[in-house]
Amino acid sequence: MLLKMTTTKTDEILLDVEGLKKYFPITKGLLRKTVGSVKAVDGVSFQVRKGETLGIVGESGCGKTTVGLSIMHLIQPTAGFIRLKLGGQWVEVNPKTICNLRSEMQIIFQDPFSSLDPRMRVRDIVAEPLLAHGMKSRRERYTRVESLLSSVGLGASHMNRFPHEFSGGQRQRIGIARALALNPSLVVCDEPVSALDVSVQAQVLNLLDDLQQEFGLTYLFVAHDLSVVQHISDRVAVMYLGRIVELSEVDELFIHPAHPYTEALLSAIPEPNPDMEGEQIILKGDVPSPADPPSGCYFHPRCRYAKELCHQVSPELMALGETGHLVACHFAKELNLTGVSPKETA
Repeated sequence: MLLKMTTTKTDEILLDVEGLKKYFPITKGLLRKTVGSVKAVDGVSFQVRKGETLGIVGESGCGKTTVGLSIMHLIQPTAGFIRLKLGGQWVEVNPKTICNLRSEMQIIFQDPFSSLDPRMRVRDIVAEPLLAHGMKSRRERYTRVESLLSSVGLGASHMNRFPHEFSGGQRQRIGIARALALNPSLVVCDEPVSALDVSVQAQVLNLLDDLQQEFGLTYLFVAHDLSVVQHISDRVAVMYLGRIVELSEVDELFIHPAHPYTEALLSAIPEPNPDMEGEQIILKGDVPSPADPPSGCYFHPRCRYAKELCHQVSPELMALGETGHLVACHFAKELNLTGVSPKETA
């Protein structure tokens, strides 16, 4: 049986990420000489509290998925520190410790059609982490698998089937069961509902919320859909071109955005009431290349509020008041940006 517990978010920090970078080399010529690098993640720092859900949002290519994969060491970070607090002690996540930390850190992948081995039965897919971490008894493993499948809304009758016999939503439930097999403290959710129908998305999101309350999970939730993020997250980090440009409690960010990029993202949320019209901010130009980012503030070529300082100096994340609202904008305290109410995004 799974160890069941009921916890709520606390002020205790579970995950601490500092100065995380991931650069992919650009090579050229017959000798594959490195001539540059793609700065997929460029100095990201944040903390995740125990029991909370931190959403990471941004447009495609901003580096949000790379952050999750780097934390899991599924790709090796270029620089930075990642620490996990276990039993009251900080443990650094690095190539030497990651194998022992796999039971504490798991991931739910984006595509349930490609993240499950089509040649394996469901019982073996979910039981594989248990076998890898020392559970030798087949009977014990399959008993745990049956309990896991029950927790995600499936039954023992599904254990002997192959992935192609399930719908997309059911496959993602199998992926969730596999991620929970080792009773992890932290689960990285890499756009877990983006490949699903809207009606199925709601079911999976509610399932994740129920599992969080039941097993005391902490989520790092990567997504590009702001409505999904608003529904499930406690705090939200907005990324642009490999950097975090704003981080805040979810309601505070939606109602009072402090960065022009966040304002533009919020303005793009569809309005369900046809009688209400809001200004949609169309960002000018294209997203700069992470291989050749602009000087100063990375967002300034597309920002309608940009001034000369923005072209020259890169802003650091700074606190707005004492609410924990962080923003990387030189003029955040001067701008009066337009947000949306939670009712409009529900």
